[in-house]
Amino acid sequence: MASEDPRPKRSDVKRTPSSVDRARSLRAQMARPEAVLWNHLRAKRLAGLRFRRQHPMGPFIADFYCHQASMVVEVDGAAHAGSESRQHDASRDAWMRDRGVEVLRVPAAEVSRDVQKVLGVILAHASARIRME
Repeated sequence: MASEDPRPKRSDVKRTPSSVDRARSLRAQMARPEAVLWNHLRAKRLAGLRFRRQHPMGPFIADFYCHQASMVVEVDGAAHAGSESRQHDASRDAWMRDRGVEVLRVPAAEVSRDVQKVLGVILAHASARIRME
């Protein structure tokens, strides 16, 4: 008996027209740490994994999404430090977890300081998720 694919179904993370428009806008104005990380993730540069940037997922937009690993990578800058932002992040993470998507949060300062270390953490998490399938 074949096991079911643990990755979220498209209907589970249906995007809204407004989130698609907002994602396009965000792609055009990525923060510096996001742009640095994207340069290393794009075009399957990290172990052949395909990442999408500013990817709409339901009412939310993920900084980076890897369908193969059912994983989102969020680059958290100063805007995520407030209690309101932390509450929003927690509810968003719960929404994604409920749909089988792991959320990996990395500080923007860490991306700027040591992008290779961040890439290693991303790869370790993605590899573990893929092995679980």
